[in-house]
Amino acid sequence: MANVLLAVIYLAFISLGLPDSLMGSAWPTMYPQYHVPVSYAGLVQIIITAGTIISSLLSDRLTFKLGAGKVVTVSVGLTAVALLGFSFSPTFWILCLCAIPYGLGAGAIDAALNNYVALHYSSRHMSWLHAMWGVGTVVSPSIMSYALIEQHQWQLGYRYVSFIQIGITVLVALSLPLWAKRGRATVESSSEQKASAKPLGLMATLRLPLAKEVMLMFLCYCGLEGTVGLWASTYAVQSRGISADQAAVWASYFFLGITGGRIAAGFIADKFSDTFMIRLGSAVLFAGILLTVNPTPYTVLTMLGLILIGVGCAPIYPSIIHATPELFGEDKSQAIIGVQMASAYVGYLVVVPVFGLIARQISALWMPAYILVFFLLMVGMHEFIQKKR
Repeated sequence: MANVLLAVIYLAFISLGLPDSLMGSAWPTMYPQYHVPVSYAGLVQIIITAGTIISSLLSDRLTFKLGAGKVVTVSVGLTAVALLGFSFSPTFWILCLCAIPYGLGAGAIDAALNNYVALHYSSRHMSWLHAMWGVGTVVSPSIMSYALIEQHQWQLGYRYVSFIQIGITVLVALSLPLWAKRGRATVESSSEQKASAKPLGLMATLRLPLAKEVMLMFLCYCGLEGTVGLWASTYAVQSRGISADQAAVWASYFFLGITGGRIAAGFIADKFSDTFMIRLGSAVLFAGILLTVNPTPYTVLTMLGLILIGVGCAPIYPSIIHATPELFGEDKSQAIIGVQMASAYVGYLVVVPVFGLIARQISALWMPAYILVFFLLMVGMHEFIQKKR
């Protein structure tokens, strides 16, 4: 039964990744039909990100009242309804309204599942959990491509993914008794503890020792990852003079590095500490940054650098999450992971667009230097935490 629950958890995290790459695939077809500028995709993304931040911050209270299984069930259901709404939206502003439940659902899934796996499973499964997100981001563009090429309707792409989400919602709902059994088997608490337990508020969470440092570390990591994910192809074009088509393939290697790296990390994560895995990932990530700016004429080194950045990123995010219960205590881990998720989305919302301004006003050639700043901040915060823990 434990394996059945783990399979359901993996499916739920695939559901988190499924919608993330849909709009990027469909937007070139969507915006002319809505008669809006191409830049309006950013507005939809801001609404989604704001929703994820809000639901991440509320995750401690929601999980305390409902339990992780019910939160995940409701959240996957919300994203299913939102995607179905996308497929039927007659105007751009209705699309924006549908983005609200999408964001709220995504943030709650992320925080609840991360905390549940951190509490009840080993580092191996945390790495593989995040690899499942990568699987979702790879599958959904293929679905959208089929809808666009074979049926000439982007709406059907959203509808197909919505149906998958509905199926996953049903499976998670059916597995709810397993979530309760797993919780009782792994986290024993006395009746007195249960009676006195209550969710931490945001301010109380922020006052915890090292909470701000972990939040800054998360913001730096996710800002770095998001910047490379969005701007790697532009950097490759400007730095190496390759075609846009070839650069897009290069950028995909970054995501391939993350997904493949997390699958590989799962095989060794249980043999090493979370701290070691973060330092190992950081070393590979630093090597990748150096390779992207190599002064030689060998363009393959830049491509290898993007792959290494992805591989280096792979163990960092899961290891930070998995270390949270040990660092802050199991009773506070959901609150901390909630603010970590919120910090992650703030990183995407702020750090990535700021580099967009730099690329527009100066040049995308500054990408390695820009991500190096956030890399050094991230490593500095991690080492500070290890010294103070």
